[in-house]
Amino acid sequence: MSGAGRRGRSILLGAVGTLLLALPAAGQAGGPTLDQQIQASRQRLERIREERALLQAELQGVRGQVANVSAELINIERQLSASRSVLAELEFQTEATAERAEENTALLQATRDRLQRSGAALSSRLREIYKLGPLHTVRVLLGAESFADLLTRYRYLRLMAASDRSLVDKIGELEASLTEQDRELRESLRELSSLRARRSNEVASLRSVEQDRQSTLQRYQSTARVTNSRLDDLAADEARLANLMADLERSRAAAEAAEAVPATLSFDDRGGLEWPIDGAVIYRFGVQTRPNGTTLRWNGIGLSARPGEPVSAVREGTVVLAGPFEGYGPTVVVSHGEGFYTLYLYLEDIGVVQGRRIEAGQVVGTVGGQGTPEGPHIEFQIRAPSEAGVPTAQDPLGWLRSRGGDR
Repeated sequence: MSGAGRRGRSILLGAVGTLLLALPAAGQAGGPTLDQQIQASRQRLERIREERALLQAELQGVRGQVANVSAELINIERQLSASRSVLAELEFQTEATAERAEENTALLQATRDRLQRSGAALSSRLREIYKLGPLHTVRVLLGAESFADLLTRYRYLRLMAASDRSLVDKIGELEASLTEQDRELRESLRELSSLRARRSNEVASLRSVEQDRQSTLQRYQSTARVTNSRLDDLAADEARLANLMADLERSRAAAEAAEAVPATLSFDDRGGLEWPIDGAVIYRFGVQTRPNGTTLRWNGIGLSARPGEPVSAVREGTVVLAGPFEGYGPTVVVSHGEGFYTLYLYLEDIGVVQGRRIEAGQVVGTVGGQGTPEGPHIEFQIRAPSEAGVPTAQDPLGWLRSRGGDR
C-alpha cells in the first residue's frame, strides 16, 4: 500500500478511537427511583394536609361547645402529629431534591467534558482534512495499483466519511443534552429553594400549634384535677390501653400471617435491653400502696427526667402508634413482631412517623408528663405474647440492663 493509503488509514483509525472515547458511559443510571420516591412523598404530603385541614375545621366546632377541653386537646395533639408528619415529608423531599441536584451537577460536568473531548477530536480532524487539501480523495483513488487496491481505498474513504458524520452528529447530541441537563439542574435548584421556604413556614406553624396545645393542656389539667381522681384516671387509661393493644395485636397477627416478619425481640433478650432514658425509677411495675391508702397498679415503670430530654427505642421495630392517646398524651408504640411491643408514654413531642421502621437507639420522642402528679417523666412498658392471645404487661426491670439498685 502507498504512503498516502497508509496515512489515510491512520487518520481513520485515530478518528474512530477518539469518537469511541467521546461516547458516554453505557448504562448510566437516570435516577427514576429517586423521582418516584419524591412523587410518593408529595402524595403523602397532600393526604396529611387534607387531614390537617379537616382537623382544623373540627376544632372550630369543638370550641363552639361548652368547655369541651378534652376533645379540644385531643384535636390539637392530632394536629401536632399531622404537622410533624408534614415536616418529615418536606425534609425527605428537600434531601431527595438536593441529592438529585448533585447528580444533575455531576452529569452536567461529565457531559461538558465529553463535549470538550469530542470538540477537540473534531477540530483535529478538520485540521487534517485542511492539510490534505480538497483533492485528497481523488489522489488516494488514482494512486491505486490494482482494482482490488482501488476497492480497498474506496472502502476506507467511506468509513472515514461515516466517522466524520458520526462525530458531528455526536457533538450535536451532546450540545442538546447539555442544554436539557442545565434546564433540569436549574429546575431542581428552584424546587429546592421553594421546599426550604415551605419547611420554614411549617416550623412556624408547628410552633404556633404547640403554644395553643400548651394553653389548652393547662386548662385541661385544671379541669381534670377538679373532676377526676388519679385512681379513676389510671383505671380508665389502662382499660383504653388494653383495648388498643388488643387491636394492634389483631392487626399485627393478620399482617404477619400474610408476610413472614422476623421478630426483633424475644424472651431471650430479658436483662439485655438498653434503657430508653437515663432517669431515676419513680414508680415500679405492679401494685403500689401510697401513704394515704390509695392503691395503684402500674403496668410499666416511671422514669423521671428533665422535660424535653430525648427518649430512645430499646430495640428496632415498626411504629404502630405515634400520636396522642387519651390519658397518656403523645404516645409511641413499637411492634417487634410475634406479639412483642414496647410502649413510650407521657411524651412531650414525638420524633417518629407511624408505619415506619425504626432502629434501636433511634429517638422516638422527648420527655413530657409535666401535668401528672409524678412530674416530668415517661412511663415505659413492655408487652409480650400470652396464651390468651393478648400481649400482657411485663416488668421492664427484668428486661433492662442492670444499673445497680434498680432491681
